[in-house]
Amino acid sequence: MATRKTTRRIITLLVLAGLGATLAWAFRPQPVLVDLGEVRRGALMVTIDEEARTRVHEPYVVSTPVAGRLLRLEVEPGDAVERGTTTIAHMLPINPSALDIRTREQARAAVTAASAALRVARADLNKAMADNDLAQSDLARAERLTTSGTLSQASLERAQSASRAAQATLDTAEAAISMREAEVDTARAQLIGFDDHGLAAALQITRETATPLFAPATGRILQVMQRSETTLPVGTPIMEIGNIEDDLEVLVELLSTDAVQVTQGARVIVDKWGGDQPLNGEVIRVDPWGFTKYSALGVEEQRVNARIRFTDPPETRAALGHGYRVEVRIVVWEAQDAVIAPASALFRSGDGHGAFVLGPDGLAELRSVVPERSNGIETAIRSGLAQGEQLILYPAPGLAAGQRVAPRNPG
Repeated sequence: MATRKTTRRIITLLVLAGLGATLAWAFRPQPVLVDLGEVRRGALMVTIDEEARTRVHEPYVVSTPVAGRLLRLEVEPGDAVERGTTTIAHMLPINPSALDIRTREQARAAVTAASAALRVARADLNKAMADNDLAQSDLARAERLTTSGTLSQASLERAQSASRAAQATLDTAEAAISMREAEVDTARAQLIGFDDHGLAAALQITRETATPLFAPATGRILQVMQRSETTLPVGTPIMEIGNIEDDLEVLVELLSTDAVQVTQGARVIVDKWGGDQPLNGEVIRVDPWGFTKYSALGVEEQRVNARIRFTDPPETRAALGHGYRVEVRIVVWEAQDAVIAPASALFRSGDGHGAFVLGPDGLAELRSVVPERSNGIETAIRSGLAQGEQLILYPAPGLAAGQRVAPRNPG
């Protein structure tokens, strides 16, 4: 009987011990699963990335030099032109306007008056011719009589003076005829209107006889603003000409907070322009003034224009033209041999930065870190970390130093 009680007691103790062990194992502290990243050494570049567009720095806008009728253009965008040699357009004089009734009647009266003045001038010419003939006859007679001694020398001189005066009167009358004929032509020209039936024949001017416009610069035609034949006032833009090979640059609008980090001569990588390889460039100017611009989401931004010059030969970007979209990366800092840590492992700790390092015993170790520069993905570390150390990425707010951790994906 005593043996049976002893056996039952032993079994009960074993069951209680197994149950306790099971509960202890079930409620033991579990390590926090974390993502890990490694500290490495290598090259790091910090850039300002923005969308940009290409442009010709000094385009020439060809405008109409005078008011007139522009003939239809025969040139196309992309055509090569040479300064002072290539004819890019032809212009004709402007057409006269239609005459109202009062203007037309005034012009007709002016024609009548000019015709009458012409007739008076012709009558004066006939009288001057008759007086001149008489004066020449008197002079010839006086010369014969003076030679024979019948007429005095004074009478001969008066005859010569009368002859010269008659000749001058004749010349004046002939000049007056030319003046009156010009006045008649001017008065008749006032009758020419847009609705005149004789205007069509008067305006039959071919392209060869029209006034040519020559290219003001050597390059290519970028765009054509006026293609069809039309009447334009003076100063109307017709087309734009630029040198794509030698004068092409990139214009980028930077945030004002980014523009203060960019210096003249900074290296630029031009990417996503359509070619196989990125292009190289350098910043040649950052404007000293900014402007307000609204983003696609309606956010007000202060932007600053910066100009970028290509440093590669033109052959590497032969297909790139004016107004093309590109993406630029302006290098503001770079190092060839830096201690690099994932930016997601760093966080603010007091007045500085900190990071959790995975210790050899599987415990999280809080480390004070001094970062140098960051590109948003990786950070150059000045001090606090060493190459090969494992960092905890995206540390949870409840993670503390000395807490046991385990990698989320050990493999």
